[in-house]
Amino acid sequence: MGAGGAAVLAAGLATGGVAAGGDSVDRGRGNDRVVAKNVIFMVGDGLSLAAREATRLATVGQDGQLEMDSLRYAGWTHTDSADLEEAVTDSAAGATAFAAGVRTYNGAVSVDVNGAPVKTLLEHANDLRKATGLVSTAQVTDATPAAFGSHVPDRGDQSEIARQFIEVTKPDVILGGGEDWWYPVGDPGAYPDDPADPRPEVSKSTIGNLVELAEGAGYDYVSTPAELAATDSDKILGLFANEEMFEQFPEGQGDEYAPVVPLTDMTAKALDVLSQDRRGFFLMVEEEAIDEMEHANNGALTLKAGQALDATVALVRQFAASHPGTLVVVVGDHETGGLAIENVSSTDESGDPTSTVPGVLQSLEDGPFPIANSDLEFTIDWTTSGHTGAATPLTAEGPGAERLARSQDNTDVFTVVLDAMRGRR
Repeated sequence: MGAGGAAVLAAGLATGGVAAGGDSVDRGRGNDRVVAKNVIFMVGDGLSLAAREATRLATVGQDGQLEMDSLRYAGWTHTDSADLEEAVTDSAAGATAFAAGVRTYNGAVSVDVNGAPVKTLLEHANDLRKATGLVSTAQVTDATPAAFGSHVPDRGDQSEIARQFIEVTKPDVILGGGEDWWYPVGDPGAYPDDPADPRPEVSKSTIGNLVELAEGAGYDYVSTPAELAATDSDKILGLFANEEMFEQFPEGQGDEYAPVVPLTDMTAKALDVLSQDRRGFFLMVEEEAIDEMEHANNGALTLKAGQALDATVALVRQFAASHPGTLVVVVGDHETGGLAIENVSSTDESGDPTSTVPGVLQSLEDGPFPIANSDLEFTIDWTTSGHTGAATPLTAEGPGAERLARSQDNTDVFTVVLDAMRGRR
C-alpha cells in the first residue's frame, strides 16, 4: 500500500465511530441504520468465485479469509444480459445492470435494449447532492466506469463517454488510465504515443482536447503520483496511462501489473476528497486487470490483480469502520477464462504442450502456485480466453447490505443500493 492509502488508514483508525449528536448509527453492519450516507461500490472485473478462491489460497491460505470475504453478508448474482445474439454478458451490459438496474445488449453503456438512456446510481447520488467519483485501473472511459457516468449505445465511443463525464454527469473525482481518448490525434499528452506497441497507443479523441475541456470546467488535471498527492482540489481528473494501467499478455510476452499509481492510492485520494462532502458520496472502484489477465490466461497476474483489489478492500473497510453509514459492496460482473483450481498433476494437463499454436499454448495450465502458510500447491486451468456465464460472488457490509445476502439478478443490486441511499427498505 502506498503512502496515500496508509494515511487514510491511519486517519480512519483515529476517528471515532459516533455521529454528531451521539445518535446510534450503523457501524458497517447493516442493522442499526438504513440510510447509506456513503456508498463504495467495488467491481472486480471478471471476478468469479474461483478467482476469489485462488486469490485467497495464494494470499492467506486454506485457513485464512480475504478482506473481501470478511464482509458480513454474502450472496451471488446471475450475470445474463439481454443480448439477442450472445448468451454470455460482456462488461458493458454487466456494469449497466449494476449501475442502472436494467438488462441490456452487450456493448451498451447504461442504455436499454432500445438505446434509451437509463439513470445510473451515480446520477441518483447527484440528485441527492452527494459527491461522486470513479476509480479504475482500466481506461476511466472503459465499460465499467462508463456505465456509472455516461450513456452511449456503443462502449467503444470512449471520447464521447469522457465528454459526458465532464459536461453531463460531472463526477468530482475521476482517476485511472486511458489518456489517449482525451487528447486529439497528434497531441500525445503526458504519456508518449507508441504506435509500435502490439496494441498501438496513440492519442485519438474524436471531439477535441477533453483535458482542456475538463480544466475549463474546474477540474485539476494530474498525470503523476506526485501531482495526485499534491493536489488539494475538490475536483480531480487523473489519467496515469495511455490505455489500461497494466499490460495484458500471456506470461513472458510483455505482461505487466505495475500501475503508476496503485489502486489503493487512487482510492485513498478519492475517499479523502469525497468524504469532505457533508451529504456523503458515491464512489465506484474497479480493478480491471483481473479480467484482462484472465483473457490472456495469465494466472500469475490474475492473482496479483486480485490481491491488489483485496488490499483496496482492506483500505475501504478501515474507512467504513470509522465513517458510520457507509455501504460497501464488492462484486464481480462476470466470469472470465473458465478458471478452475486443480491439484498439481503431470497427467492432467488440459492443453497440448507440444503444440506451436499460440492460442493452445496460452491455455495451458498455470502454476504451480504455493498455498500460503502450507507446503501445498495448486494449478490454475483455463477453458477459454473469453467470458463464461457463471454467476459471480457478492459480499457487502453496511446499511441495507443484508438484502444482498441471497441469490439475485445483477439488476437487483442496483435496487438495493439505490434504496439504501434513499433510506428505503
